[in-house]
Amino acid sequence: ASALAQEVKAFLSGVDPVHGNKLTIKEHARCAILLLRSLPPARSAVLDHLRGVFDEYVCTYLLELESSEGGMGSLHSQGPNLDDVVQEIQAVLSEFVHMNPKAWAGLVSAWSIDLMGQLSSKYASRHGVPHASSLNELLQLWMSCKATRTLMEIYTQCLSSMISTCPDACVDALLDTSVQHSPHFDWVVAHIGSSFPNTIINRVLSCGLKDFCMHGTASADLLLFPSAATADKRVPKIASVVGILGHLASRHSANIKQELLRMFHGSLGPARDPQQKATVPFLLQLAVMSPALLGTISAELVDSLKPAVLNQLHQHFAALPREDLENMVSIVVHLLCQTAGGAYRTLQFLINTAMPASVITTPGLAVHDSVREACDRVIQLLLLNLQKLVPPPRAVPFLDELKGHVRELCAETLRLERKRFLWQHQLLVLLSVYCTPSCASEALFYLLTLAQSQEELSLATQLYAVLSSCMSSLLPATVKTSVCQLHAGGLSEQHTAQLCRNLALVLQWEGEGPASMGRQLGQALSGHVHDFGQLLLHRSPEVAQAASQLLSVCPAPKAIQPAHLLFLVRSAVHHFFAMLRGTCPTGVSYGARLLCCLSGASPMAGKAILQYLVEGALHPGNAELFGGAAGPPAAGNEAALEGARISLLDINRRFMAAVNFSGSVWSVFHAGVIGRGLKPPHAPPQQEPEEVSHHVQTFLGLLLQCCGAARGAGPEPPPRIAVSPEAAKTVAVVLVETVCPDVTNSELVWPPEEHTRNTVERDIQIGRAFRDNPLLFQLLALVAEGRPALCYCSVLLRGLMATLMAHWEASRENDTARSPWHLQASGALVACMGEGQLLPPVLSNMHEIFDQLAPFEVHLLLLSVWDYMRDNSPLPQKFTFNAATGLFFRDFSRDTDVGKYLCVLHSVLHKNIDRLGLLSGRFHAYPSFCRKSTSHREKFT
Repeated sequence: ASALAQEVKAFLSGVDPVHGNKLTIKEHARCAILLLRSLPPARSAVLDHLRGVFDEYVCTYLLELESSEGGMGSLHSQGPNLDDVVQEIQAVLSEFVHMNPKAWAGLVSAWSIDLMGQLSSKYASRHGVPHASSLNELLQLWMSCKATRTLMEIYTQCLSSMISTCPDACVDALLDTSVQHSPHFDWVVAHIGSSFPNTIINRVLSCGLKDFCMHGTASADLLLFPSAATADKRVPKIASVVGILGHLASRHSANIKQELLRMFHGSLGPARDPQQKATVPFLLQLAVMSPALLGTISAELVDSLKPAVLNQLHQHFAALPREDLENMVSIVVHLLCQTAGGAYRTLQFLINTAMPASVITTPGLAVHDSVREACDRVIQLLLLNLQKLVPPPRAVPFLDELKGHVRELCAETLRLERKRFLWQHQLLVLLSVYCTPSCASEALFYLLTLAQSQEELSLATQLYAVLSSCMSSLLPATVKTSVCQLHAGGLSEQHTAQLCRNLALVLQWEGEGPASMGRQLGQALSGHVHDFGQLLLHRSPEVAQAASQLLSVCPAPKAIQPAHLLFLVRSAVHHFFAMLRGTCPTGVSYGARLLCCLSGASPMAGKAILQYLVEGALHPGNAELFGGAAGPPAAGNEAALEGARISLLDINRRFMAAVNFSGSVWSVFHAGVIGRGLKPPHAPPQQEPEEVSHHVQTFLGLLLQCCGAARGAGPEPPPRIAVSPEAAKTVAVVLVETVCPDVTNSELVWPPEEHTRNTVERDIQIGRAFRDNPLLFQLLALVAEGRPALCYCSVLLRGLMATLMAHWEASRENDTARSPWHLQASGALVACMGEGQLLPPVLSNMHEIFDQLAPFEVHLLLLSVWDYMRDNSPLPQKFTFNAATGLFFRDFSRDTDVGKYLCVLHSVLHKNIDRLGLLSGRFHAYPSFCRKSTSHREKFT
């Protein structure tokens, strides 16, 4: 007792009772430790005194750090070394907590945690202490100090000793200190939370909810606060709860998520204590104050809101007044606008819940009508709130997260389900305005791509109508987005075709008016015709047809590179023949319309189209479509080698045909291959006659439109398309180059009939070409209509006539009907030459009697035509332009007297007077020559 009295006296006075000297800090601390061991009821005074020991230690520790950073060396002499004293203090307190945790753990934990808070705040402004935002550096600094590390160990021991019984006292102390000393105290929270995540999270939420209930009531209007500042005044610990959970969210988000969900679902149980009623408002307030917590729980919370849970939630709040419910809805809408993670999932949940119930819904899975109405109300308020937030330049996390779901929103909008598509279409508008211009062009692109009906496509036009007033470059950006997607291969074949078809429909719908969507879209598309033209060669016929449909209604670009225009022409011609082979009337119609539009783009394009069309029609792969001989079929390796040999043989033949042997015995005719026999006959056309006729009419109709001359100024269109001489000349040149490529178009003068002996092989080649391709006669007839273009086909006319004359001369039959093709070819040739005004009318009419004559008589008549052509060569200079009719004509009165070429004709008529007497008048009425002299009239009669 005497010794204890002396210790108490020394502790209170700070002076040694034996020697009378003043005690040092270390001696005074040991005196306090001894007093605490000997007299536990003095613990409050002792613990308060020991605060100074830890404060002195921390001050010395920071001075040493500052001096070492300044290069001044160690300053241990400035203060005592208190390491052993701090260790003794920890040993005493640990012994008490271990022996009687119920009595000591709460007191010691509150003392240690409060002391750490005071030290953290007191020395936060020192030079060597990091800023509170640098949590890791701050934690490293204080845990390197033995004093603060010891305090942390003491608190951890207290919490560990009470964690299984009643840890609320320790957690309450933590929350109270966090309220007073945050943010300098955050490092303590971070360390303790990492050591006891489940306990700290659970107890922090529990204590926060308890404090939430103590400072308010269970009523929603009193528990929900608009800001963290107000919440901090009315519910002091809630800000600390938010801070602690925010620190732990980076590493323990799963634990926080699990605990929050447990609290939410536990509050919906049958028990109705005040904390249960306040749980949902408490969680809402936490979410309002911490967007991080909101993002942590939002997605899983939405997934857990099954119909049964929604009905429980409805019953939970059914008794609240209407004003309180409105406040709850306002808070929910505010939280939705601040939701980042899972925003799209939340939106779909609200829309699906707000949709009217289906008649086939299982009774157990249906939600209450009040729940559905509440979700409807939430969606409407959400859209209204977003509309207020969008125009100013502020961040809206909900819309920021939806930027990555534009395609899904468009697809949901196009479902056209009652309220759903109206809500989502309005949301697309808000998103487009908020994230302009990227989201606007992306949304319009997806609507144009995914729409499968005109009703769905109208949503795209409605979106443009709303956005066009504030976005002038929306359509060019949309077209650019489409082109980028096409080049990147981001669209399937079906969506690519659908996009082209929808663009074409919009062009046709909205084509009138300077500000219409169709006109603006046409201007935007005209700059990318080359990009869409590449789709004409797509492997999918559906995509190629859709691209043709789009390009056929797209306005021609004002300026396009010649290389791009030529590529577009070639692709369009290839597509036309591909559609013709595929027997697709719609595709053929679009392809023909596209070629007609391109032919008017420029003279170069018009000539190129005519050239490629004629070459394509005469190509072996397409000749079968028009009744011609099919090309050689593709087969395996052996067939390919054989085809190579045949190709080499053809090259040799062409080479031989180009050599002039002057009719010598060395002229070679290739009738077959030695050892293989005669060449096999060409296979008959596989096309049906009706199909061949339809293909020919379609092709010639397109060719006539592309060859059409400029229209007159009159309002009435001409009954028949006038063929432009220049276009007809282009066709003529292509015909000569295709059928007989080794001959130039300068050979217009007809040689004597004996000259055909030198061109026998070439003439046979020409005759074979006309026999294999009946379309050649139709093309000659078209060229004949564009006078004087037929003059440039002089080589073909000579070769064909020489072949026919040789056949009729060598024929031993008495009836021309035995040679049907030659008879038809002879009549068509003479008629064509008459139509092109290479022959006078009397000579051109003689084809009408060919079928009534013998072969030798036909030969004599063709020989008369040859003689006339020899003396009156088909030269373009002999034609004169008539401005009144807009056509070229030829005045035969300036040529040689035609009477001498009719002698054979009259003799044939006289010989067959019994059968041809009725037709003799057509070969005697020749007004132009009758007016020339009386002798001529006498000769003709």
